[in-house]
Amino acid sequence: MPLEQLNKHLSQINWFGFAGGILTLIVIIASLYYPWWQLTIGDAVKVNVSPMNTNFGLFGTNFKIPLIYALNIGSILTFLCSGIIMLIYSINPTKPYAKDLLDFAWKKPLYSVITSTLCLSLMVLLAQALFKMNIPLIGTATVSLPAQFTEGVAITVLATAAFQWPLGLALTAAILCITARIYHKKTTQQTTTNNNK
Repeated sequence: MPLEQLNKHLSQINWFGFAGGILTLIVIIASLYYPWWQLTIGDAVKVNVSPMNTNFGLFGTNFKIPLIYALNIGSILTFLCSGIIMLIYSINPTKPYAKDLLDFAWKKPLYSVITSTLCLSLMVLLAQALFKMNIPLIGTATVSLPAQFTEGVAITVLATAAFQWPLGLALTAAILCITARIYHKKTTQQTTTNNNK
């Protein structure tokens, strides 16, 4: 009966993967408008960082660096492919090609969160080393501007940095995708058991 077939198909869906795929797509939209990390130095400098949209503000003027913009586009496409493929896998987790789809899709959000956090930490450390500025990764600090930028005048400003909620959203998507990968074994075992009956 059609209702029985529908119930059987619904029971086979990997709901963790489905939720992870949807959330991965939502992360793209959120990250285009809200950064994963934000740094403000006084009223002059604002840095918004996310894998999908990194931009810099100087005295109210926003600008992008072409190389970083290209990387942002690549990240958007990677997340988009990952989310769509995860959804396709989740609806048909028992198909012969399902494991290959899952293996491609589940890693992308996790790798993005890890590499973004590590690169961001490295950039802050490099900025501290190169410009001798006490730039915080999280929290507030007093920053002394380099003398070469202030013509020898000692100027200190307040710098505030914080991770933003889209990073938490991306982390949740990564956890759901990891759970989908773990749950895939259970889905496969259930299908094998049902086929043997």
